[in-house]
Amino acid sequence: MKSAALAGNSQRLAANPLAEVWLHSETGEHSLHAAQSFSSNQIITSFSAASILSHPTYLTVQTDIHQHITLNPSFLQYVNHSCSPNVFFDTTRMELIALTHIEVGDELVFFYPSTEWSMQQPFSCRCGSRSCLQTIKGAAHLPLTRLKKYRLSDFVIRQLNLPARKQS
Repeated sequence: MKSAALAGNSQRLAANPLAEVWLHSETGEHSLHAAQSFSSNQIITSFSAASILSHPTYLTVQTDIHQHITLNPSFLQYVNHSCSPNVFFDTTRMELIALTHIEVGDELVFFYPSTEWSMQQPFSCRCGSRSCLQTIKGAAHLPLTRLKKYRLSDFVIRQLNLPARKQS
């Protein structure tokens, strides 16, 4: 979602210098929107594991085969999925990185299979992207040709037996 101003059907729930949490009044869905502009490849924020679990939940990010983390700062839990992501969770460096130029008000979205191998709760995607995959289940359920179009976590790269990505 690209919006320089708060959408008419949304209300701002929380804000910090980096991002704002919005609540869509009709759907009840939360989203995270940029409170400042970010350049492509810019580190938006560092993050850490608020908790480490051996099983996935709706709010975790996968870092290893049996390791899933909840995010700190907690507002990062509102980064939704898109098949055309503008951010990436680097779970090795523990950094949220802009993949594209992001303007104030843009929704921060990431490609869930970039960190998730096989998701606990697959879902029908409604991102509206021309490259939408329709059903999101995790990297294990996608062809390698499709996955190679995305930046992937080191964990997913290991699962795919691909050469390690070059550090930038």
